[in-house]
Amino acid sequence: MNVHDSERITGMLESEGYIAFDATGDKDITPDLIVFNTCAVRENAGNKLYGNLSQLVPMKELNPNMQVAVGGCLAQKDQGEILKKSPVVDVVFGTHNLGSLPTLLERARVERESQVEIAEALVEFPSSLPTKRDALYSAWVSVSVGCNNTCTFCIVPALRGKEKDRRAGDILTEIQTLVDDGVVEITLLGQNVNAYGSDLGDREAFGKLLRACGEIVGLERVRFVSPHPRDFTDDVISAMAETHNVMPQLHMPLQSGSDEVLKRMKRSYRQDKYMGIIERVREAMPHASITTDIIVGFPGESEEDFMQTMHVVQQARFTGAYTFQYSKRPGTPAATMEDQISKEVTQERYERLLAVVNQIAWEENLKLVGSDVEVLVAQGEGRKDRHTDRLSGRAADGRLVHVSMGTHSARPGDFVTATIINAAPHHMVAEHKVTRTTRAGDLSESSVSGPAVMLGIPTVVS
Repeated sequence: MNVHDSERITGMLESEGYIAFDATGDKDITPDLIVFNTCAVRENAGNKLYGNLSQLVPMKELNPNMQVAVGGCLAQKDQGEILKKSPVVDVVFGTHNLGSLPTLLERARVERESQVEIAEALVEFPSSLPTKRDALYSAWVSVSVGCNNTCTFCIVPALRGKEKDRRAGDILTEIQTLVDDGVVEITLLGQNVNAYGSDLGDREAFGKLLRACGEIVGLERVRFVSPHPRDFTDDVISAMAETHNVMPQLHMPLQSGSDEVLKRMKRSYRQDKYMGIIERVREAMPHASITTDIIVGFPGESEEDFMQTMHVVQQARFTGAYTFQYSKRPGTPAATMEDQISKEVTQERYERLLAVVNQIAWEENLKLVGSDVEVLVAQGEGRKDRHTDRLSGRAADGRLVHVSMGTHSARPGDFVTATIINAAPHHMVAEHKVTRTTRAGDLSESSVSGPAVMLGIPTVVS
């Protein structure tokens, strides 16, 4: 979601006459504007921001007219504190007022005074802003903003507000426009994406939306992130299985396998419900790739609780997992809970979990050796190196594949059918069989000119 916001900010600034700074040019030349779009999910994001801001002090001395803006969730959280911690900042803007950035920059320039504007509620859905996409063949499409959940470890609802859904017609119109522009893959975004419809009074709205995507000619791949087990209904599973361009991929956050920990997290499901969803997905889509999020060391987590998480990991056979050590976020209920777990215990559990997650992912990838997959060649990967002569991209189920091309070629946005010959925990290696060129590949090829430049905005994430 932060990446998509950065694309909007970039598009908006370019529409105002800004151009991307060439990072490969003269090192003594500084940009006129640097924007940090921040995350607040984990403590490390804040450390990165303030560390980066401190490094800009000499750059600002070299070019006093250079402006620095900070937006996103950390800006929404810290607000005026950012100016106190970093005098180089000219503008602070929140998650609900991305569109105010050009005005705030101009006001700071004219008044020669730092500006802070933090809207407490969404004024206008940000999809109306211009967007400079990182890839011509792929796009993010927001179906909602905000979240109605109250997970005790998460500060996001306090920063992005209550869930607000877009009208399905607006979403489908945006998707059609993107496909007309050459996009072949879209990812539907929401803080709790499958809760889409709760704001509209239709519990089956998300499944209907997936099916409607299947009617759009030229749209070859549809994905979505991130769903919540509480709202994951059988009609969504059916829509995934029966809609030809919805990919057999599911990212389903677990967070913990322990019912007691899930209760303290205020996650409104338990182990049995979670595993029931996994079983029904696999029944409908036997070859689906399922990934997850897991937090280790949540307050009060016992060794028995942790072993319940390990049990779910072993039963669910995830093809990948984002694993996190619990991080206190000021303002969340979990930050003041008793029985905070020591760093040493959390680290030891984390390492054990990571070893099992990686082993299972490796075993699941090895099952595909000898099979053919269709890979969408990715932007910016190019040939992996001169020795391997590989291109990289994602299979239909979202797994990363490095394709040995030999004398063949393909462009970002083209599809390559390849045979898997080897696998590792986080990728697979394949040999080229057939290249299917696309309009997206044509557009990608025609857009390449001159040296690479630093497009977009630094996104400070955890």
